[in-house]
Amino acid sequence: MSSVFMKNSSVIGRKINRSLSLFTRRGMSTGDAVDLLTGLDQTQVDLLKEECIVVDENDKKVDSASKKTCHLWENIEKKDLLHRAFSVFLFNSQNELLLQQRADSKITFPGHFTNTCCSHPLNTSSELDETDAVGVKRAAQRKLNHELGIKPEQVPLDKFHYLTRIHYKSRNVPDERWGEHEIDYILFIQTQVDVCPNLNEVKSYKYVDQNQLKSFIAEAERDGNLITPWFELISRTNLYKWWDNLNSLDKFKDHKTIHKYL
Repeated sequence: MSSVFMKNSSVIGRKINRSLSLFTRRGMSTGDAVDLLTGLDQTQVDLLKEECIVVDENDKKVDSASKKTCHLWENIEKKDLLHRAFSVFLFNSQNELLLQQRADSKITFPGHFTNTCCSHPLNTSSELDETDAVGVKRAAQRKLNHELGIKPEQVPLDKFHYLTRIHYKSRNVPDERWGEHEIDYILFIQTQVDVCPNLNEVKSYKYVDQNQLKSFIAEAERDGNLITPWFELISRTNLYKWWDNLNSLDKFKDHKTIHKYL
């Protein structure tokens, strides 16, 4: 598979988004227009059964709920449903960041470019373990393997740096019936890996240096590329400061604060 960024993926998404908006303007909800899961990729639909960890605004577990329940915008807006998540930033020995483009089969933010891996710890005993965020690190290890084919032995748990947490909310593009409302653990890791992407999860991938990423983000709209809201947020705030200090990340670790961007 080519690692070259595909620059036309968002055009279709924007057309779909305009169509969904048209339903709303005519007084129809998107739920009225089509059944919620009609036409979606079956593998991704099956993943909606996974049990996420529902938390309060202090990141304390209060319940669990399916991925489907947690990502329905109606539940986010009306019930303020919030779940635990993580974002992995993986760097190679040349200090380049591994980016991925989410597959078009993804239900949330299909075709968007984002950091190395973004997902959720599950409501299991191993991934609920909060000691030094080891449960989240196990989830990151699992999903790096699932999405990018990166073997667990190439990303050992003790190599992950848990820096801090952010609390954000964003409506999905293009299907606005879905969304994200997460307390997101920021995980950095620097290691050499072999990438073998799961095409149901990842459309393309590429390593970039800081200048390349800054140019890509600045030119994204012009070139028809979409970027996930959490990646754009992290890039706009602390990413480059952390990136400049890959050999001294401990001084940036802040496990007490949950930074709110709502």
